[in-house]
Amino acid sequence: MDTASTLVRIYLFICQRYRGRLAAVAQRQSNNAAPTFTDEEVLTIYVFGLIKKRTTISEIHEYAEEHFSEWFPDLPMQKSYNRRLNRLSAVFAPLVQEALSMIDSEKTRGEALRIADSMPIMLAKGQRASQATVASDRLASVGYCSLKDTFFHGVKLHLVVEHRSEQLPVPERAGLTPGSENDLRALRRVLPTIEGGVLCGDKAYCDGPLKEGLAEDQDLDLLTPVKKERGQKTLSAADKLFSEAVSRIRQPIESLFNWIDEKTGIQRASKVRSYQGLLVHAFGRLAAAMLLLALNP
Repeated sequence: MDTASTLVRIYLFICQRYRGRLAAVAQRQSNNAAPTFTDEEVLTIYVFGLIKKRTTISEIHEYAEEHFSEWFPDLPMQKSYNRRLNRLSAVFAPLVQEALSMIDSEKTRGEALRIADSMPIMLAKGQRASQATVASDRLASVGYCSLKDTFFHGVKLHLVVEHRSEQLPVPERAGLTPGSENDLRALRRVLPTIEGGVLCGDKAYCDGPLKEGLAEDQDLDLLTPVKKERGQKTLSAADKLFSEAVSRIRQPIESLFNWIDEKTGIQRASKVRSYQGLLVHAFGRLAAAMLLLALNP
């Protein structure tokens, strides 16, 4: 699909959804309730810019100004655009849900295999993590990323995804927590809404009593790699094979996280300067990735 067609499809998608619940989320309490440069245009330029691999707001604004000035003749200066974007921060989480509604999940019906995991979104990392303060009063905190072996100041993006054969999995539930929050605690918030099938996760989700309760009360089988008991040096051969099998089942969500980061740069949030900017960064990039997945299945 060519660039112009992609832009038109994104604009039409956002306009159709904005007339519904998105407009209610972004309702203004001011005299300027109908600005010349519309909220739909603000959202379209941001999402489209991310899809075109522009990773910062300044790059996105510059791209729109250079290549689509005739399409957006009332595009404000970058500072004003950035301000408008932050005012729409509450729109991006429901926008993710709207984008997900466009992805054909017909093949997942009856499969009932879900995978849970999290990915760090880093405002600062390494030695700077302990000194960073952006959004620390609302959401961000210092956590540890074992994959990158580093401490970071930021948040975690948690996903529960539906497995799709030979395709990237589709997020079913998504949320942000402080970087320091335990993955299992985050999962517990959504577990009551999940019924039946199999839910697969890494060792962070190990909990014997929880596993038994889910199987009995919700017909949900929680699969995680086997953890060593205190003092245990090695796992048995059977436990090793089981853990390897669970890790293979989990691999698609790792592929999804890598794909989202490759397409949008979601993990790198060092340019974010506020809580609203953090919401725009996290959910805006997730929405862009899901739209990309829907437009290019």
